[in-house]
Amino acid sequence: MSGGIYLLQHDGKLLEMREQPYDNENILQKLLADYPNLLAGDLIDHDAPRRWLLIRREIAVPSGEDKKSLLSLDHLFLDQDAVPTLVEVKRSSDVRLRREVVGQMLDYAANAVANWSIEEIRGRYAAACEADNLDPDFEIQTFIGDNMTADEFWQKAEENLRTGKIRLLFVADEIPMDLRRIVEFLNRQMHPAEVLAVEIKQYSGESVKTLVPRVYGQTVETQEKSRKASTTRKQWDEESFFLELANRTDKQSVKAAQFILEWAKSKTLIWWGKGARTGSFVPYILHKDISHPLFAVYTYSKLEIYFYWYAYKPPFDDEAKRLLLLEKLNNIDGVKIPKQAIAKRPSISLSILNTREKIDQFLAIFDWFLDVVKKT
Repeated sequence: MSGGIYLLQHDGKLLEMREQPYDNENILQKLLADYPNLLAGDLIDHDAPRRWLLIRREIAVPSGEDKKSLLSLDHLFLDQDAVPTLVEVKRSSDVRLRREVVGQMLDYAANAVANWSIEEIRGRYAAACEADNLDPDFEIQTFIGDNMTADEFWQKAEENLRTGKIRLLFVADEIPMDLRRIVEFLNRQMHPAEVLAVEIKQYSGESVKTLVPRVYGQTVETQEKSRKASTTRKQWDEESFFLELANRTDKQSVKAAQFILEWAKSKTLIWWGKGARTGSFVPYILHKDISHPLFAVYTYSKLEIYFYWYAYKPPFDDEAKRLLLLEKLNNIDGVKIPKQAIAKRPSISLSILNTREKIDQFLAIFDWFLDVVKKT
């Protein structure tokens, strides 16, 4: 290593700081966990600097046909737009930095998109917060501000994961030229995924240390592509939702969704999704300043029951109440949600609600749900 930087101190003294390697890889990993801004979000996106929420360090990625083999990713972050950001750290002295780490990262990415669920990611984040005596919902809300609710943030993260809108970051104290070329090539080819390398050099002098990040992989072409992608998110509404749903499914499923929306208009507030490809709406109520989303209806003709979110808020944080809701839903002919799904977000196909009787039965269940919440 070579090179240096110079710090002009208050007393006029010029302090020369020389580049110095990290003693081990773990030091750089811990620095990223403690100081996520080292990932240079302002260099990644000049117009809207990326901010980082650490989900977990050393997070498992299921792989293999049985999903029982586990890979270990160094860090998982979400940015303020809920884009999953996978980080792999290596020192420049590690010969695997040249090529092996590229295959490793692509392995992580492919298996993460295929096998991760947002329920699992949120659960791991909650566990990490609880270990530090933090409230996960409060931490999320502090991170995202008033732009959306915590539930909307996680829904957006799920949408990004499903569509492959993720970010891959190779991090090292020095990014070799051949890795820069590979990253730049991948970044041109892998839209909507983004692939970058972040070099974080360490300089020391006397008792002072300075860390200097630099980003590789962006070209004018990829920056323009990223800018356009960020502006092409679609704000869905009733008209666009049903046009898309009609293109994807049968008339009876469209009719079921229309009945559900008309019921929701009379009973709840409605949040319309912003997916680039997939439309959605979520009925929800505000009770004692707490948001209670009921379920989500998607243009791919699925209806997701929000058991996972129920578990975080009274009264359905009571497992017995979630089991009772599960029992009521399973009494609808054709609905078979397993017991373990009360910790997840199981789907019901709109095609199951193929008669007015079934639709009314489904809506009566959520009339009951609303009554239980409002009595809390």
